[in-house]
Amino acid sequence: MNIFEKNKLMKNISLLFMVLILFSCNSSKEDPILSSKNEPLSSQFYGKLISQDSIKNLTLEKQSLMNTGIKSSKISGKIIETCSKKGCWMTLDSGEDTLFIKFRDYAFFVPTDSVEGKKAIVQGDLFLDTVTVAMLKHYAEDAGKSKIEIAQITEPSYDLGFTADGVIIVE
Repeated sequence: MNIFEKNKLMKNISLLFMVLILFSCNSSKEDPILSSKNEPLSSQFYGKLISQDSIKNLTLEKQSLMNTGIKSSKISGKIIETCSKKGCWMTLDSGEDTLFIKFRDYAFFVPTDSVEGKKAIVQGDLFLDTVTVAMLKHYAEDAGKSKIEIAQITEPSYDLGFTADGVIIVE
């Protein structure tokens, strides 16, 4: 075998190894966080990736909340509405109560339309909240309420609040 044949053989072997390396880097293994058997393929994630397991009962969480004032929790329910301007908040009907949900540090937003009535799962902190008249008016403005409806807001709200780190919207 002469030098040219040896070089050609070495090039072919090198090419074969490069192809093998390329295919091994493009493995079809799925990320276990994103492809859990519990996750429908049509779920959309916002913020921190969360799972659909360990969802808590809001009534039990509220009882525990009265002792601590704040509680890390995961709740699910039906989306009632989202902020129509940026998607920086949403209201969620848990079947037992309605929660006003903000997103921690405005780090993420949810869609501003086409999600009402869809199931959502939120994970974050449940807490007792006092919402000022000014903030209630701001939220009403964001929701597209009329000037008359906004003017009728004259008392602060004392209710449950929720700051979410992650949201799943099931399509």
